[in-house]
Amino acid sequence: MIDIALLRADPELVRENIRKKFQDRKLPLVDEALALDEKRRSLQTEGDTLRAARNALSKQIGQLMREKKTEEAEAVKAQVNADAARLAEIEKESAEVNEQLKSVMMRIPNIISKDTPIGKDDAENVERKRFLEPTQYDFEVPYHLDILEKLQGIDIDSARRTSGQGFYYLTGDIARLHSAVLTYARDFMIGKGFTYVIPPFMIRSDVVSGVMSFEEMEGMMYKIEGEDLYLIGTSEHSMIGRFMNTTLDEKDLPLTLTSYSPCFRKEKGAHGIEERGIYRIHQFEKQEMIVICKPEESEAWYEKMWNYTVELFVSLGIPVRQLECCSGDLADLKYRSCDVEAWSPRQKKYFEVGSCSNLTDAQARRLGIRYKGEGGSKFAHTLNNTVVAPPRMLIAFVENHLRADGSVEIPEALWPYMGGKKEILPRP
Repeated sequence: MIDIALLRADPELVRENIRKKFQDRKLPLVDEALALDEKRRSLQTEGDTLRAARNALSKQIGQLMREKKTEEAEAVKAQVNADAARLAEIEKESAEVNEQLKSVMMRIPNIISKDTPIGKDDAENVERKRFLEPTQYDFEVPYHLDILEKLQGIDIDSARRTSGQGFYYLTGDIARLHSAVLTYARDFMIGKGFTYVIPPFMIRSDVVSGVMSFEEMEGMMYKIEGEDLYLIGTSEHSMIGRFMNTTLDEKDLPLTLTSYSPCFRKEKGAHGIEERGIYRIHQFEKQEMIVICKPEESEAWYEKMWNYTVELFVSLGIPVRQLECCSGDLADLKYRSCDVEAWSPRQKKYFEVGSCSNLTDAQARRLGIRYKGEGGSKFAHTLNNTVVAPPRMLIAFVENHLRADGSVEIPEALWPYMGGKKEILPRP
């Protein structure tokens, strides 16, 4: 949510930002918010005037009563009662206007970075950097489900019977590899000075509406029937929600946190063969990183965070690239975002395995996350980034470490987490 002061000072900047995001349907929100803001301030002024008058009239009544001017005192009392009735109306109307204004402001996109490329959708995202040379084989790389099944590591059919499309059982060494990657990622981030956290996996609706836009919520979140609870789509949701309506001490910033959680997503829509299997699924596990910092520090943290993900993938021998997200591919709360994509030797192209975002103070305004120092109280900046999400990571892992005989090599960094195992062998 943007600052209402910015909207008042430069509404055309806000309109141009909406156009850059190709959301012209939201342009009327600017005038709607300005009108509601003007009404809110007008009601505030009227209310303040009435309160000041009430204090003066109350003193006048006392004076008139002491002077035995009963009739005049009663007339003033009538005015006080009328003003009190109007004040009650103003307070009720102000609450309604404030709620309407908040609803409109929450639909206006955050101002995007000047470094964000302008484009309509993810097809216009811009590659910035590559890390490691793409893996090349002199044999055909099978579909990832075929690789995993040959390694006796996955059971999709049983999961369809128990849970439906978009679920899976991982078994044996592949299940162990899945856990090894998460544990390695946890220790990797602890080594970077981040504090490890396991958060709640369900959050209330006021947290949901604070951490994401209405469009995202509708497309992602599972609602618990009969409860004011949603399953998290990523641990960022409950991690940021932890600081809702709090004022942090400036000396404690930045907060650098890394969290583990299962994630639950609707993932609506049909997908091609490469996005079936374990690419787009309803349940997966992830290691995340969260930073809450002062505004002047957020861009430096943004650069550090996506580079940490790159460093982790490179340490496991997986070629990746950084892709800057264009304006039309940014969720409304995001100031700037990039994807880390891993190389697929089968598809001979990169695919998304993580996303890093700087939301500036958009989430903090919605959730009331402030920090206080010598300069007074200010809204904090929030950032989030995927360290690793093993389902997609497993695809990149098995494809980039596959051997011609169907076995998969385990890089040295994971040996301690795999009980010293250096390879996963296919069934005879």
